[in-house]
Amino acid sequence: MSPFPESELRQDAYLGGRVMLWQPRRGYRAGVDPVLLAATLPAAGGERVLELGCGAGAALLCLAARVPGLSLTGVERDPAYAALARRNGGPTLEVVEADLGALPADLRQRQFDHVLANPPYYRRSASRPSDDPAREAAHGEDRPLGDWVRVAAKRLAPKGQLHLIQRAERLPELLAALPSGMGSVEVLPLAARAGRAPERIILRAKKNGRGAFHLHAPLVLHRGAAHPGDAGEDYVPEVVSALREGAALPFPAVGRKPRI
Repeated sequence: MSPFPESELRQDAYLGGRVMLWQPRRGYRAGVDPVLLAATLPAAGGERVLELGCGAGAALLCLAARVPGLSLTGVERDPAYAALARRNGGPTLEVVEADLGALPADLRQRQFDHVLANPPYYRRSASRPSDDPAREAAHGEDRPLGDWVRVAAKRLAPKGQLHLIQRAERLPELLAALPSGMGSVEVLPLAARAGRAPERIILRAKKNGRGAFHLHAPLVLHRGAAHPGDAGEDYVPEVVSALREGAALPFPAVGRKPRI
């Protein structure tokens, strides 16, 4: 895809305006999922972070707004979105234009403390493709989900953490694709409202982790039983803090294994 003309771009505010992102007026624009994913990363200044499929840079730049001093690298195969990520991130963000299956040799020799990804959600064998090429690239799977998991795991340093957001029904695929040596797996389901089945999950796994698998109670995103319509926003307070103020959204603490 050729670079977007200026007339087709607009600047969107994230984290209450702390992050301003150039994105196309039509087609794919980042929603809340990359912001929520970034909010769950327990990163610290000085650590190295890689995102596979960074788009225009929403997740990495939201993370950087919360945690200063990170070394940020994004991989994006679409030249137009890679150009937007460079524009949005400036000198704070290294953008590598490459396909997931053909990372440059210098990147394959590096390790990261955190790797995150928001892989396409839909298998096109069981869903209809989008008419918009950018939306289709973001949402329609053209590479097995397991490839994302395996490439991400290879780029992790020992004790490094993988974070992925995906549709809940694809959790078995994610778990099956985790290479040996990836442990301490935690899953945080995201439910739109109380009493509803989760539609998304965030998966965390640690390289060389030895902790047991832990499925957390769902994080409920909205208050009430139904959308209030024009009455206003109804996110729960901790999600408002993450989306509007750049606050962390920690996984619940995992308790110690009881003695028997």
